[in-house]
Amino acid sequence: MAKTEKSFPRNFTGCLTCVQVLNIMVLLGFMLNYALRVNLTIAIVEMIYDEKDNHTIANITDSMNVTQHPEHIEQTRYHWDTKQKNHLLGCFFWGYVLTELPGGRLAEIIGARRVFGYSTLLASILTLVSPGAASAGFGWIVALRVVLGFLLGATWPAILPMASKWIPPMDRSKFMSNMMASSLGAAMTMPICGFLIAHFGWESAFYFTGIIGVMWSVAWFAVVYDSPAQHPRISETERNYLLKALPQESNTKGHMPVPWRSMLLSPPVWAIIITHGASVFGYFTVVNQLPTYIESILHFNIKHNGLLSSLPYLGKYLCALASSVLADSLRRSGRLSTTAARKLFTGFAVGLPGILMVVQAFLGHDRVWSIAIFTLALTINGAVTAGYLGNGLDIAPNFSGTIFGMANTLSSFGGWLSTFMVGELTKVHNTYEQWQIVFYILAGTYVFGALCFVCFGSGELQPWNSPKAAVPNQKQEEQPLNEEKA
Repeated sequence: MAKTEKSFPRNFTGCLTCVQVLNIMVLLGFMLNYALRVNLTIAIVEMIYDEKDNHTIANITDSMNVTQHPEHIEQTRYHWDTKQKNHLLGCFFWGYVLTELPGGRLAEIIGARRVFGYSTLLASILTLVSPGAASAGFGWIVALRVVLGFLLGATWPAILPMASKWIPPMDRSKFMSNMMASSLGAAMTMPICGFLIAHFGWESAFYFTGIIGVMWSVAWFAVVYDSPAQHPRISETERNYLLKALPQESNTKGHMPVPWRSMLLSPPVWAIIITHGASVFGYFTVVNQLPTYIESILHFNIKHNGLLSSLPYLGKYLCALASSVLADSLRRSGRLSTTAARKLFTGFAVGLPGILMVVQAFLGHDRVWSIAIFTLALTINGAVTAGYLGNGLDIAPNFSGTIFGMANTLSSFGGWLSTFMVGELTKVHNTYEQWQIVFYILAGTYVFGALCFVCFGSGELQPWNSPKAAVPNQKQEEQPLNEEKA
């Protein structure tokens, strides 16, 4: 398969195939997806005036070492308490949870190009007006973040239906690693926004990410299409290869009714849902709270905060890419079945971070150990791309968007719950002892999720994925190039 792909002639890009262009745009899209999300987590450190300090705004900026320039950055700060801050961080998930399942199903019907593209474009525009919403009042910025979550919630499940039409089964783990570029986006956004905030004020973090988002959206609609058959500039060689490797369904297939009863009674589906919920609960807790923990417990300044907060995300993407290439290689060579590969990498990616959170509960008060453990835990968690993350494409590619939408719906509740949990535990005493409770909760959640998938996960194509007439072809997912219609 790999050799065949290398034989593609140059197409309209001059050197890249359409599949490669799709990979690049999806990678950049998920980088942007998290840039639009996590800009607030670093900006909020400077948005809030700490009333417990009796210093002036200038003294506060001095104490946080945000002005290496000779002149102070005069910027608006808001009198929001810890509960309001966590409320603002968590409200994103109120909207996010509403569009996960509809977004996946809508992409199966009308295509991921429109769902992913328009959602990101509108979210970018909202990001540009975020400073204005904050100045208008706390209620306005909360409402904006809810709508932002509503838009971005549809993006993640939308990509799986596109993968089922563009990416051969034995290359899908590598393609799914593009989704972990969200971590790479966070890794880059944190230090860049930290630098921008230090020199130009917190508003610059929103302007920067919003402008980048609009530019990406324009490029997305110019070069990405829902299937090889719809792409106007794809070469005949690449189109024929993909049509052979992935027999494209008829236009009505995307409108097949969802087999809800079979899906909801399927242990492999619930293994994906529960494991994803557990993994993302831990991930979102770190994404939303790590800058605050670094500032309030470890006492790093805002510039170091942005850099240190980015390390776990950079490690996660690199691990996602490496593990996905390894998993596809093991499956292609026959050394591991799809089921064995998914279980092995999921157990590693979700179970081991749980153990590390126990270690964090004991050593997290130390600056070096704390950053090292956070970085290692999230780095290892990147291997979910070789595990459960793309498992919906294995068991039911026709409904992969719906399955991932169901899984992300649960994880969205977990994202809100994590901010609520930390807010309640630290609102009175923001101490390391209170954070130890957070770490123990994360440890139990991670381990529970890993055990669920190891026990109930599967890599086999499920009977309810296809119409009755297509049942004889169910076993051919592992040999896409040899598929022939009966």
